[in-house]
Amino acid sequence: MRLFWALLAALALCLPGAAAPGPPPPTPTGDPSAPPLLAYYYQWFSAGSWQRAKTDLPLAGPYSSDDTQVIDRQIAEAQSAGIDGFVVGWKQGTVNDRRLRKLVDAAEARHFKLAMIYQSLDFYRRPLPVAQVAADFRYFRDHFADSPAMLRVGGRPLTVWSGTWQYSHDDVARVTSAVRGDLRVLASEKSVDGYRRIADVTDGDAYYWSSADPEATPGYAAKLADMGRAVHADHKIWLAPCAPGFDARLVGGTKPVPRRDGATLTAEYDAALRSAPDAIGLISWNEFSENTYVEPSRAYGDRYLQVLRDLRGVRATAVSRTDPSGSGDVPHRSAAGADPSRAYWAFAGLAAPMLLITPLAVRRLRAARRSGPAPAEGRGTGP
Repeated sequence: MRLFWALLAALALCLPGAAAPGPPPPTPTGDPSAPPLLAYYYQWFSAGSWQRAKTDLPLAGPYSSDDTQVIDRQIAEAQSAGIDGFVVGWKQGTVNDRRLRKLVDAAEARHFKLAMIYQSLDFYRRPLPVAQVAADFRYFRDHFADSPAMLRVGGRPLTVWSGTWQYSHDDVARVTSAVRGDLRVLASEKSVDGYRRIADVTDGDAYYWSSADPEATPGYAAKLADMGRAVHADHKIWLAPCAPGFDARLVGGTKPVPRRDGATLTAEYDAALRSAPDAIGLISWNEFSENTYVEPSRAYGDRYLQVLRDLRGVRATAVSRTDPSGSGDVPHRSAAGADPSRAYWAFAGLAAPMLLITPLAVRRLRAARRSGPAPAEGRGTGP
């Protein structure tokens, strides 16, 4: 169903939901036709991480991904810039599970949404054993998928499998067949042919493409549009990428993509919109080794949150740095002209009869990685 996400969002505007504890939900973006914006988020960071392959540091300092105050502040900052959720990198392990649980708890308290991107390639770009991938997807389903923070499509939490291009059709089917009744599993293929190879055993595609320069890559926007059409022809979910820039020379890259003070992000966001995505995947919140981050930093301040606010049509709001603990000081983002009483924008996880969706609501909601190595932090001592 091509407009599945839009239909659920439209239904969410009509049906009341039980109030969750914590701060009130943020209002939708200023542009009612804009698709949800989901930022890729990495939880690999410890003190030693910031001493490797970094040219910039977060404005908050060299934090640990275990720090709950940091996590809460990151969510508040993301909400203030029109970001609707994080797509968090994960695979099963003691540290990763602990950090994901902390992120889930913080997201629940702030009515923020989460999806999961499974990192199936190791440090040397080798695919993990199929049995391990299958076991990890089942573990995620059994231990995290029931959280109200999980972004749902048709009642099923959204997940992405990074590295599907390294697995055969039968291997992908072996993993997804056990969980697709409970999860939406998107591929991470890099082309129309790649997507079609495993389309029957996945629920769409999330293209992680951050290394392309929109001003110098022939056919950049056309490729996204072609992939969007192919996915939607199967009535499945399309996550289009955008990034503020790219520079992975300290981790083996060769060609940086300049940020151009926000022009690169604006161009890539526009190209993503023109591919009619169900959501846009922002690369990234905090990938500091590949320099795709929008998280406030020492070099850029909050410049890229400001660019996002302009693109999303939201008012700038202050985020407290003295009390990031979620006590209520940190304002949520506010959309210009938005009605604060509206239900939260996105995926209520409700099964919706088509008759409940008005054509007007659908029209309003329709407008409008680098596909290769896993994020650098995830290729190190992390997951």
